[in-house]
Amino acid sequence: MGQDQTKQQIEKGLHLYQSNQTEKALRVWMRVLEKSADPAGRFRVLGCLITAHAEMGRYKDMLKFAVVQIDTARELEDPDYLTESYLNLARSNEKLCEFQKTISYCKTCLNMQGTTVSLQLNGQVSLSMGNAFLGLSIFQKALECFEKALRYAHNNDDKMLECRVCCSLGNFYTQIKDYEKALFFPCKAAELVNDYGKGWSLKYRAMSQYHMAVAYRKLGRLADAMDCCEESMKIALQHGDRPLQALCLLCFADIHRSRRDVQTAFPRYDSSMSIMTEIGNRLGLIQVLLGVTKCWMIQKELDKALESIEKAQELAEGLGNKLGLLKLHCLCERIYRTKEQQRELRDHVVKFHECVEEMELYCGMCGESIGEKNNQLQALPCSHFFHLKCLQPNGPRGCPNCRRLSVKPGYV
Repeated sequence: MGQDQTKQQIEKGLHLYQSNQTEKALRVWMRVLEKSADPAGRFRVLGCLITAHAEMGRYKDMLKFAVVQIDTARELEDPDYLTESYLNLARSNEKLCEFQKTISYCKTCLNMQGTTVSLQLNGQVSLSMGNAFLGLSIFQKALECFEKALRYAHNNDDKMLECRVCCSLGNFYTQIKDYEKALFFPCKAAELVNDYGKGWSLKYRAMSQYHMAVAYRKLGRLADAMDCCEESMKIALQHGDRPLQALCLLCFADIHRSRRDVQTAFPRYDSSMSIMTEIGNRLGLIQVLLGVTKCWMIQKELDKALESIEKAQELAEGLGNKLGLLKLHCLCERIYRTKEQQRELRDHVVKFHECVEEMELYCGMCGESIGEKNNQLQALPCSHFFHLKCLQPNGPRGCPNCRRLSVKPGYV
């Protein structure tokens, strides 16, 4: 298959894919991969296969094609191709929750700079790295990466990237419980879709609606949460987007749990867990198990709650997800207080505070914890964040966290 024929077949596959004929598109692209002698064409078709498998939640296949693409990029001996292939490798590992590998591959991308195309990918690299740091609960570095990605998006007038970063920032602020910002950023993403997204994939609309649903639920606006989640789920079902279906099912379950409708929540958690297991989203599985635990606690089935916690703890430890561990210690503390088991209670109180210290989840101004309840937060230029109410009366006097880190103990 020559260069022109390769190009025609790739375009044919893209047309089929955009018409929701995914399996037909995959067959066309696989034929190109088998028969084409054009390395640049092979590289492009591998990119199409990587994107398609990512959206279907076939992350192991995504990784497999990313590895092949690296070899093709080396064959082409072009730094632009190599940078793009390392970014795809980073994204594949991010989807499989291999966060340390993601960060490593992202750093490789950033070290390969020099060409215009490579520089245009910097924003996407920063976004992927930010998502990985967030998965590891390293919040300052996550925020730093998201802000870099946002700067690249603004400098390159890349509205699609800006939309994706806004969704990640919504997730970031949901995790540290500034629910006002958790809603603001996905609403901004939805505005970008409305203003610029006429030719975009519907996944951008679905993604912004899902993150709005999560924020609305946290704010107790359950009817709004349900409306947004239903719209997101509708698009996910139309496009066969299994990862988003799993997240929407989790959100539906959480909404029902917030209404104390445990019997409706349980089957939704089960369906979400099934898809999360199938696609390998271990971070999502932790969230599902946290929801299931809370349902058992509502029903006062404390031993069943502890069983769910044990499964979630194993996953959180395997991923290095510190926030997941903190939440689990908090739930254990409540369970063992109810059971009046003092030794176990003390153990989890200690571990909870160790997690808070390790993640620096406290305000450097007042010393109170961050992420315990809904609070307005403000980040300084160094990406350390504080209670907004603590920063306002003190004014811009520099960052107390940075000052503390710069003091070297042991020197006089």
